[in-house]
Amino acid sequence: MGQTKSKRGVPEKVVQQVVDGKAERLSAISYARSAFTNEQLLGFYRAILKPRMIEEKMLNLLRQGKISKWFSGIGQEAIAVGATMAMQDGEYILPMHRNLGVFTTRNIPLAKLFAQLQGKASGFSRGRERSFHFGTNEYRIVGMISHLGPQMGVADGIALACKLSGEQSATLVFTGEGGTSEGDFHEALNVAAVWDLPVIFLIENNAYGLSTPTGEQYKCESLAQRGIGYGIEAKTIDGNNILEVYSTIDAMAREMRASPRPFLLECMTFRMRGHEEASGIKYVPKELMEPWALKDPVTNYERFLLDEGFLDSSRIEETRAEFSAEISNELEKAFAEESPLPDPKTDLRDVYALNHGIASSRLGSGPAMTRSREMRFVDAISDGLREAMRQHLNLILMGQDIAEYGGVFKVTEGFLHEFGKERVRNTPLCESAIIGAGLGLSVKGYKSVIEMQFADFVTSGFNQVVNNLAKSYWRWGQNADVVIRMPTGAGVGAGPFHSQSNEAWFTHTPGLKVVYPSNPHDAKGLLTASIEDPNPVMYFEHKALYRSLRAEVPEGYYTEEIGKAMLLREGDDVTIITYGMGVMWATETLNKNPDVSADLIDLRTLQPLDYDAVTLSVKKTSKAIILHEDTMFGGIGGEIAAWITEHCFQSLDAPVIRVASLDTPVPFAETLEKNFLAGSRFEQKLLELISY
Repeated sequence: MGQTKSKRGVPEKVVQQVVDGKAERLSAISYARSAFTNEQLLGFYRAILKPRMIEEKMLNLLRQGKISKWFSGIGQEAIAVGATMAMQDGEYILPMHRNLGVFTTRNIPLAKLFAQLQGKASGFSRGRERSFHFGTNEYRIVGMISHLGPQMGVADGIALACKLSGEQSATLVFTGEGGTSEGDFHEALNVAAVWDLPVIFLIENNAYGLSTPTGEQYKCESLAQRGIGYGIEAKTIDGNNILEVYSTIDAMAREMRASPRPFLLECMTFRMRGHEEASGIKYVPKELMEPWALKDPVTNYERFLLDEGFLDSSRIEETRAEFSAEISNELEKAFAEESPLPDPKTDLRDVYALNHGIASSRLGSGPAMTRSREMRFVDAISDGLREAMRQHLNLILMGQDIAEYGGVFKVTEGFLHEFGKERVRNTPLCESAIIGAGLGLSVKGYKSVIEMQFADFVTSGFNQVVNNLAKSYWRWGQNADVVIRMPTGAGVGAGPFHSQSNEAWFTHTPGLKVVYPSNPHDAKGLLTASIEDPNPVMYFEHKALYRSLRAEVPEGYYTEEIGKAMLLREGDDVTIITYGMGVMWATETLNKNPDVSADLIDLRTLQPLDYDAVTLSVKKTSKAIILHEDTMFGGIGGEIAAWITEHCFQSLDAPVIRVASLDTPVPFAETLEKNFLAGSRFEQKLLELISY
């Protein structure tokens, strides 16, 4: 159905209030006391007044130049406050940057909150993040990132963890009407629906995405209608009525604690100030501002309490004076604190979480390591994953077709029978939501391994990887205990969308670890180590090696140290630095040229990189050649070459040489693919370097 629009493309329905499915012209809010006690009604008043007074103070400070930026939620307080009061203290809330009421209602100390907003060291992110882009497990809050939508997938993961552990808990996640256009919204709703996750998806429909009105954001009559397509119960309510917000969420949360399932709630409200204060509100037509001003959630509720006799002017003055003094005192503490001092050592240390998990069973350290058997590369990965599932009872596997089907490469074949459907989970084609769910599981103390059917497909979840998983520990101390398995590489005639070597995308992102084994022994030991590691690990496994490479692999559980290279051959003429399929190419070339005396270094881990191993070898041989399957420009070979030039220049007797695949997409035809790959050029380049 089409929408009647008012001036500037704003749908007529935004000038209306939706109550029980019927649109009515905006008017003063009508409150239903229901069974609320006098104490509860006054509690709502204190809870909604405090964030309003903080906002008014912040706007004054902004005008005085004492703070730099502010995203105002004036006019929307009833949603954040009412929703938070309806949730239990132990239940997680994932707010956005107009939800100050979430933080105040959860009773976060104002001094610490103001320190966070001012970028001070005593804030939750120690000056590393702005405003409400932070989380705190102490208060069960997970903050947003600027991309708006990804927190909905994280909410799925938190709710999944609650469901798996038998907690009778709901999870509440906020988004705006603009955010419902993002793919993350639709993926998260779909996953929650398929898995019956107890998530309340709350849409604050405040009429504008920055300056873009809702008429240019969506075509449906109400955003609650979007729940229908996902089989989710949905409702639209008056978001300015704090009692209605509370009652609706309280009732739904009670139901889903007993019977887990998702719920979509659209709260109609209006943004009375700009997207942020510098934006202003000139783009908002007067016929919208005036009627919505009459629906101010604070003044309307205050008037209701006055009319009902629960409140009088002296109590209002008393409450305001109390809050004003508290706000001023706590602000002074934040302003008095010095700005954080730069400490590169601490900043670098905090990129990764320390491993305080299960002590590693090192190769040869116990009876389980005394036996070995020949395994294919793919079997070693499967065996390592199975051993990890037995070792870590909090480990969840997620991926497309990994359960009954066993995955497209059969890595998880038989896992469903041993570990069950709760731990071996088929997923919809929702890479972003599933990766976000991995972070949500981490919040609740779970580990996860997520399988990309092909490494190429991680692009559909790229934002979650590089902006959520990689940065959450550095930002607010929440590690992402997630391993993403990446079947990678060419040589199997799969063309440009199933053959890319995209490891360099992730080596550039602080907070991620990148592991790339070249043999069955390391494939198993590095996978178990990656799962033990509390940080996000991109684990690359070459498809062409799956069934072509065999070796003796220890039985039982063992790990190989992440961040340590392996010296496979020793020589004096040249240092060959490589990983993955490059190890095969280098080995074949050296076997073909027995007169070449070379150190052959298998990096095994690309982030963190074993610079010590590289430096030691290059200073011995004085010549270095770097080989990788990835394309040349922007590949990790350039970084390694730069390091060698910077740190080993006086030892070099020749230029550092890189050998890589052509700077084109991966071709399909066998002849073209062979010419594309670096292996076809390595021998020539190696011999040229030897004779330099």
